[in-house]
Amino acid sequence: MPRAILIVNPFASRVTDDRVERVAAVLGDVDVRVTERRGHATELAREAEGEVEAIYVFSGDGGFNEVLNGVDGRTPLGFVPGGGASVLPRALGLPRDPVAAARRLLEERTRRISLGRVNGRRFGFSAGVGFDAELVRRVDARGRTREHGRAGNVAFAVEAFRLLAASRFRLEPVLEVRGHGRVAFALAANCDPYTYAGRLPLHVAPLARFEAGLDIVGARVLRPVSLPRFLAYVVRGAGQERARDVFYARDVDRAEIVCDRPLSSQADGEDLGDVTDALLETERDAVTVLV
Repeated sequence: MPRAILIVNPFASRVTDDRVERVAAVLGDVDVRVTERRGHATELAREAEGEVEAIYVFSGDGGFNEVLNGVDGRTPLGFVPGGGASVLPRALGLPRDPVAAARRLLEERTRRISLGRVNGRRFGFSAGVGFDAELVRRVDARGRTREHGRAGNVAFAVEAFRLLAASRFRLEPVLEVRGHGRVAFALAANCDPYTYAGRLPLHVAPLARFEAGLDIVGARVLRPVSLPRFLAYVVRGAGQERARDVFYARDVDRAEIVCDRPLSSQADGEDLGDVTDALLETERDAVTVLV
């Protein structure tokens, strides 16, 4: 049995055969396993846990999410950024370059982190119901290829503009966070930043931390006049936690969402389908990660 396993998603946008070879060479005694279908990374991680010293994943955030849903925390996880955003490893302090990240992982510094769950599905950095999940779905509809992976930041920006324009830049409350009131959409963050636009971190929930519970954020209502201010919050990473028209719940272990109609949902940028209700939970001290 090799010292470690390296799970590779060949469809991630920055994964190439050459980079896989270089990453594997840096990591040393690893068994390289290439995913073949949706959910395969979950199966591979489940089989390897407890049998190897470390589970490395060279993928985008979808592959990282699959691995998180296949382990119980016994074996340290090392995330090598292979996607366009690769939010999870970057939020953990790893460099964007996969070979440099692999070298950093070999230092074997560990960190114990919490995870979130939405309707039982684990997530490492974010989940959402409504606007951001619909945006994920629209970008996914553009398709993915082995050569280029998922559409990039330009596609996200275009689809976000189209989505807002279709509603005339007005988003009304369409769901309720029980005990906290109605909002236009709900975002759950397990860390800060929530995501990245290229090199720019986007701070939806600037107080969120990996070791704490979830931070849940939502616009109570969105109007054209308030959009620039909301964008400033996200770029600057301050203000939304005090804004009267923003719902912000800090360090939450459990929250229930009830939708007026079926709404799209996502976890770590992966479309989870439509929901009429969603249960958000924190799984504290869930896994050990290499940082």
